[in-house]
Amino acid sequence: QKVKEVIKEPLKKSKEKQESKKEEIKDEEEKKKARKGKDTTDRKDKKAVDMNKLKKDSDKAKRDRGKEKEKEKGLDKNVKSKETTKKSASEKDGTIQGGKDKEIKKITRKKRNKQSSHCLKERSVPAQPTSPESEETIQPAEKSYVESGKAFTKKKKKPKLLNKFDKTIKAELDAAEKLRKKGKVEEALRAFEALVNQYPQSPRARYGKAQSEDDLAEKMRSNEMLQKAINTYDEVVSLPNVPSDLIKLSLKREADRQQFLGRMRGSLITLQKLVQLFPSDTSFKNDLGVGYLLIGDNSNAKKVYEEVLSLAPNDGFAKVHYGFILKAENKIAESIPYLKEGLESGDPGTNDGRFYFHLGDALQRMGDKEAYKWYELGYQRGHFASVWQRSLYNVKGLKAQPWWTARETGYTELVKSLEKNWKLIRDEGLAVMDKKRSLFLPEDENLREKGDWSQFTLWQQGRKNENACKSVPKTCALLERFPEATGCRRGQIKYSIMHPGTHVWPHTGPTNCRLRMHLGLVIPKEGCRIRCAQENRTWEEGKVLIFDDSFEHEVWQDAENYRLIFIVDVWHPELTAQQRRTLPAI
Repeated sequence: QKVKEVIKEPLKKSKEKQESKKEEIKDEEEKKKARKGKDTTDRKDKKAVDMNKLKKDSDKAKRDRGKEKEKEKGLDKNVKSKETTKKSASEKDGTIQGGKDKEIKKITRKKRNKQSSHCLKERSVPAQPTSPESEETIQPAEKSYVESGKAFTKKKKKPKLLNKFDKTIKAELDAAEKLRKKGKVEEALRAFEALVNQYPQSPRARYGKAQSEDDLAEKMRSNEMLQKAINTYDEVVSLPNVPSDLIKLSLKREADRQQFLGRMRGSLITLQKLVQLFPSDTSFKNDLGVGYLLIGDNSNAKKVYEEVLSLAPNDGFAKVHYGFILKAENKIAESIPYLKEGLESGDPGTNDGRFYFHLGDALQRMGDKEAYKWYELGYQRGHFASVWQRSLYNVKGLKAQPWWTARETGYTELVKSLEKNWKLIRDEGLAVMDKKRSLFLPEDENLREKGDWSQFTLWQQGRKNENACKSVPKTCALLERFPEATGCRRGQIKYSIMHPGTHVWPHTGPTNCRLRMHLGLVIPKEGCRIRCAQENRTWEEGKVLIFDDSFEHEVWQDAENYRLIFIVDVWHPELTAQQRRTLPAI
């Protein structure tokens, strides 16, 4: 800058030159400082932006490219402009906060939401089925199902529940709903009933009444009140001008409550109505498929999932269920890719122990060691007690080991009685084999790779088979003294005959609530063995083997003659009397 001051007093030329030179040097130094400060700030700006860019790029690499790339560029420009705007404020502290700035956080959040809505389905874990009283199925805590540990969720739209008329009485509806949310169920029900009487055409008031009845049914443990709620949910749909979201919520809840009451066919009709009203919504088709599976109609369920996959080829929920059906049809190899891809999708409803169980089982039957990778994953996600113990209907905290002694079970009297009377039990079984061979029914759970394996059942789920016991009266009379066996509603008492050339696939029982006793009756000298977990054992005539069949076990019969044993299931010794009374039968 030139010196603008007017020199009033005359100075000597030499002094004037010196002063001028000093000013020039000073100006030059100020310019250098300004340039240096700008360079430092620019470098900091660039570093902050670059760090942000690296972070975004690592997120972006996990998503689809293409169109998203163009959107990324636009977003990056916004980030840079925001950072430039904030630079002067940040320079006061001598540091630019980069990724920590509120504005950048806001932009990054918007960006992630936008990306996830385009290329990721919601990844929250679905609610697990309610476990029976006194029982806890081994299921994971509710958490995000994403390998990287980062959860990306699709922002849910708030459902529109009010039509034009209901908007005019919103204050009254909100007051009643507030009572319900505070847990004042009876007051809420009275408030909604009054609204329904005053405004009979109000869908929202009717829906609030249904919800209040639903809540009260749970509080009272009343099936009668729950049926009232089901009827009211149905009434909502029949009213004029009902918002679509309200129809969906009403019918979905109605179907769910019908299933809860065991009214599977009624639930199926409700789900069919949902699909007819909203044919493009594949989630309702998926629910309909489950409805068919619940009544054992695998054929129609299969058609539904084929339709879903034709509309949405990457639907993970449809894939796991379709794979499950294929496996039930013994199409083992075909089932594997559907089960695997469905689980890998992480879609809601896929993170279920049954699918890990069946995928691992299918891989084992194909001789693929990858099975244990999926069992390990199922264990890590809380579905199995361990890699070897893979039952799905469990009570937590029970002692778990593959093999047991009579003393460890506490059922020494039962074991002594079986071993003392083994010939009586054997002879009655042999007599049935000779005269009433048709009482021995082939194993029907698809557990055999090959061979001939049949069973003659005396007790099932704690219920005595009176006709069967007429053929072996002394054996049944002997067992009547031991309620730990005859009252075990999660087990059976039966004869089991296995012929040479039979191999039973590795498998696990359904529950950890029982132990299984095998009494040897007719045992060939060689060729018969059983593996439970990692230990092999053999049977002896007149001796009892005890193992926990919730652990993986496998059987080989390579002898020259048949093998006959007597199977007695007993309650796990650590179950309380209350649990034995209340646990549902399996």
